[in-house]
Amino acid sequence: MSKKKRKIAVLTSGGDASGMNAVIRTVTRYGIYNNLEIYGFYEGYKGLINNNFDILDLNSVGGIIDRGGTFLYSARSEEFKRSSGMKKAVSTLEANGIEGLIVVGGDGTFRGAHDLYSRGIQVIGIPATIDNDIAGTDYSIGFDTSLNVIIDLISKIRDTASSHERIFVIEVMGRNSGMIAVNTGIACGGDYILIPEIKVDLNMIAEQMRKHREGKRHTLIIVAEGAAKASDIASLIKRKVGQDVRVSVLGHIQRGGSPSAMDRILAAEFGKKAVDLLIEGKSDYMVGLRSMKIDISRFGDVLKEKKGIDVNLYKLSHILSL
Repeated sequence: MSKKKRKIAVLTSGGDASGMNAVIRTVTRYGIYNNLEIYGFYEGYKGLINNNFDILDLNSVGGIIDRGGTFLYSARSEEFKRSSGMKKAVSTLEANGIEGLIVVGGDGTFRGAHDLYSRGIQVIGIPATIDNDIAGTDYSIGFDTSLNVIIDLISKIRDTASSHERIFVIEVMGRNSGMIAVNTGIACGGDYILIPEIKVDLNMIAEQMRKHREGKRHTLIIVAEGAAKASDIASLIKRKVGQDVRVSVLGHIQRGGSPSAMDRILAAEFGKKAVDLLIEGKSDYMVGLRSMKIDISRFGDVLKEKKGIDVNLYKLSHILSL
């Protein structure tokens, strides 16, 4: 970014993730520190099309670091996917003299940002999704907070399961990725983990459970929503094992909550790096964390690479559940 460029914008898009507000706070305050004017667009790309924004100052982002969700809101925009909507978004930025844009979100958000780049917009991305399924970064904003929320909930379920000698099937988010399920399973001592990436024989699992039930006060089966329906798994296990099975679908409660220390710190580091990249004239990059160091990746590389689960962690979780 040349010295004449004084205006940058920030927006949040896609599913909300705890820590997004902390990102906005960092972008705003670090941007102002570097003599930039910060525009905050509401409802993601929808707000960009509709020219719906506020100019953010130090007070605008006061007291939001511990709030979940995003105070800039988020929304899907079918119009933005069309050429006409894209042109409106570009016109909004140009009409307001905004020469750099920071987008906070996941895969769909970055595809939109990559398209804006192809139309001449300087854009940088910050990964924020509880699924943690974005390539180019070990952690996305919101993933750690989500895990901590889930761990707390499953600890409560375990109390009941042990008290009544019950089997619980617990469904977590993860339509296309088992990242949440695998990490939750190993952190909570889950007995079995079902994920979209690895097919398992449910009849074999039921047989193992039937043989190993002696002495066990509880059994926890963690299932990613994209792997199977929790109710179907519960019905099969009940039929095969001959014991009552309870189902708990955690749902959208996994998205909420005050961001963890890790997510707040990542938000500060990612936000600072994103502003620095705009100042340096960089574009079409995503900020990320690799091997505990802040790194950057091209959007093109991020979007074509599929981030897989840690198979070794998955295997270890089942070894530890013996």
